[in-house]
Amino acid sequence: MGKGIQPADLGFFSALASAGSLSAAAREMGITTPAVSKHLALMEARLGVALVNRTTRRMGLTPEGELYLQSARRILAEIDGMEELLGVSKAVPKGLLRVNATLGFGRSHVAPLISKFVRKYPELEVQLQLSVNPPALTEDSFDVCIRFGAPPDARVIARHLAPNRRLLCASPAYLSRHGIPKVPNDLTKHNCIGIRQGEEAFGVWRLSNGRGRSVNVEAVKTRGNLTTNDGEIAVNWALDGHGILMRAEWDIGRYLHKGRLVQVLPQYFTPDADIYAIYPQRHQMAARVRAFVDFAAQAFSQQAGTVQG
Repeated sequence: MGKGIQPADLGFFSALASAGSLSAAAREMGITTPAVSKHLALMEARLGVALVNRTTRRMGLTPEGELYLQSARRILAEIDGMEELLGVSKAVPKGLLRVNATLGFGRSHVAPLISKFVRKYPELEVQLQLSVNPPALTEDSFDVCIRFGAPPDARVIARHLAPNRRLLCASPAYLSRHGIPKVPNDLTKHNCIGIRQGEEAFGVWRLSNGRGRSVNVEAVKTRGNLTTNDGEIAVNWALDGHGILMRAEWDIGRYLHKGRLVQVLPQYFTPDADIYAIYPQRHQMAARVRAFVDFAAQAFSQQAGTVQG
C-alpha cells in the first residue's frame, strides 16, 4: 500500500467534512456509504492516524483530522488560484460554492439570487446555509457570507453590496390603539417585539438624532411579550398589530409602501445594517467567488432603489 497523502484525498476529505456524516457525504459524491468508509479507512491507514471519530448518526474530526482539513482546504484554494493566474480555467466559474446568509434575508433575497446565478453558470454547484450567527473563520465552512454590517475582522474581505437601514415600524391598527411615540423614551410604554439575533444586547434599541459633533444617541431598554430569533416571524407579528418592531428596510419596505406598516420615530436614526459579501482572502482569486460577488452586487444595487424608493 502506498504511503502518505494522495492528491485525490484532499477534495474527498474536504467534501466529507462539509457533509458532516458518511451517509451525507455519499449522497453528495454520488457513491455508496461503504465506498466512502473504505476511502476514509485507506487514508487513515496510509497516514497511520485517525482522522474521524465515527458515531451512529454523526462524525467528528480528531485533532489530526482538523489539521488535515485545514491544510487540505488551503491547498485546494491555492490550486484554484493557480489555475486562475495561469488561465487554465478560462475564468469560467465552476465547482462548489458554499454560501452562508441570515435566516430571513437568506430565504427572501439570497435564495432567489442563487436561483438566477446558477442559470447563468450551470457548471457551478451551490450550497446555501442559513444561520442566525455567521460561522467562525476557523470553521472554513463557507466561501461567501452575506451579512448585515461590515465585519471587524481584518482577515476577511468585505465588499459593500447595498445600503440598508434599520427602521422602527408598527401597524396602523396598533398605533391607533396605543398612540404614536413622539420621543425615544416613549417606547418604554409600548409593546416592542424582540428579536434575539447576533451579538447585540437584546432589547436595547439605540436611536440618534443630529449630525456630526452634535449627534445625540439614546439607548432605550424595550419590553414586550413577544420574542423570536426569526425576523420573518417578528414582521408577521407586527403586521398582526402586536407591537413596535425594529427591522431592516429590506425586510419591511414593501409593507411600508403598501401602508400595512407605518414608520415610527422617522426623525431618529438607528444603526445601519448595510449588506456585505464577506469572504476569506484565500478565495479572492477563485472565479466562482468573484462571479457570485459581482452578480450579487449588481442585483442588490438594482433592488436597493426599489426598496428605498
